Amino acid sequence: MEEQAKAMKICCFLLFLLLLQVSTTASRRSVKYLPGFEGSLPFELETGYIGVEPDDSQLFYYFIKSQGNPKDDPLILWLTGGPGCSAFSGLVFEMGPLKFDVEGYNGSLPTLLLNPHSWTQVSSIIFLDAPIGTGFSYAKTSLGALSGDFIQINQTVQFLRQWLENHPEFMSNQVYIAGDSYSGITVPPIAQKVSEGNEEGEKPLINLKGCILGNAGTDGVLESNSKIPYVHGKGFISDQLFQSLKTSCGGEYTNIDPTNSECLKYMQDYYKCVTGINVVHVLEPLCYFPSVMKCRDYDYLLSQNWANNKKVREALHIQKGSLKKWIRCNYGINYSRDIVSSVGYHVYLGNKGFRSLLYSGDHDMVVPFISTEAWIRSLNYSVVDEWRPWFLDAQVGGYTRTYSNGITFVTVKGGGHTAPEYKPAECFAMFKRWTREDPL
Repeated sequence: MEEQAKAMKICCFLLFLLLLQVSTTASRRSVKYLPGFEGSLPFELETGYIGVEPDDSQLFYYFIKSQGNPKDDPLILWLTGGPGCSAFSGLVFEMGPLKFDVEGYNGSLPTLLLNPHSWTQVSSIIFLDAPIGTGFSYAKTSLGALSGDFIQINQTVQFLRQWLENHPEFMSNQVYIAGDSYSGITVPPIAQKVSEGNEEGEKPLINLKGCILGNAGTDGVLESNSKIPYVHGKGFISDQLFQSLKTSCGGEYTNIDPTNSECLKYMQDYYKCVTGINVVHVLEPLCYFPSVMKCRDYDYLLSQNWANNKKVREALHIQKGSLKKWIRCNYGINYSRDIVSSVGYHVYLGNKGFRSLLYSGDHDMVVPFISTEAWIRSLNYSVVDEWRPWFLDAQVGGYTRTYSNGITFVTVKGGGHTAPEYKPAECFAMFKRWTREDPL
């Protein structure tokens, strides 16, 4: 009898450990307080993990319910670029309800303030750390740590369907797949895969309405070739050098013939002119040392200090032992860039009647707005709303044009590579008007 009782205790203990492991795999926890923020959070924040294949890899997310009308407001799935940059970057530096108090930082735990231009005022947003190895997402095996465009696409769709199963109250909400920078490569095929899954009867049905992309990488060759005409337009290279580059290189500045010595010579002159330019926002200082407070890289250090704090991790319900050090952008992940161009996916989405908001900060040299404008125009769709300025508080916020395939192209005047980071009020107005289908 004593041996049986002992065996029963062991079985119960093993069952408890199993249940604990299962609850971790499909965790979903409410967060009421965050270290660095005074008082309780004035919005609903949930964090959690959802396991995806292969090998039950764990995708971590921050979910913020709309502060407006969550029953009817759209649901946004947000992916930050990189690949390997945490969606927390979008949460605190772009469109989320929190931001760091950079000016008031005193060397201790960074302080969080409310963002008056948060997109969560009019939408619910899932900030997803994807692909695996990004932010707090992690793999349980070496196989699960392998990633790439197609793996990320499949895992993100798995995640979204499982998330909606766990949150049935959002089944009927309009869904937009969104992101910026490198996410321009993966977001359109994610949306296409969701659409195809809906048509094939996959459950749950996702009420997909379209995509939202900021300064989105779409075709690397086109974007690279657009940089020289872009910087010429900004006055960074002379007319003579620009004409010499066009003539000698034939407009091809990416895959240069190594025997074309004249083109290579002029390219060296070009690099001399732009070496000191901050490519993510050409008017901001180029910072070699992120400790300098006038540089945005200093702001990014605060996110790392905050996310690696033990109390912060406890508040966010981070799985213990899953990650040694949180990095805002982890460029060391094992990632395969499988998709050369995502233009074809945009064609599919337009033909299916989905809407797309493609916005560009016009001071970004990484993905110049002229490259985005060029590939959209190359599709030869008719224009339904011709190029015009749009306004906020009687001032020009940028320029816009809408096409018959459902694409609305928007420039954000003065915006950089992550436009809401530089122009939060303008980008919030743009997002609010577009999601409500109001004139921009």
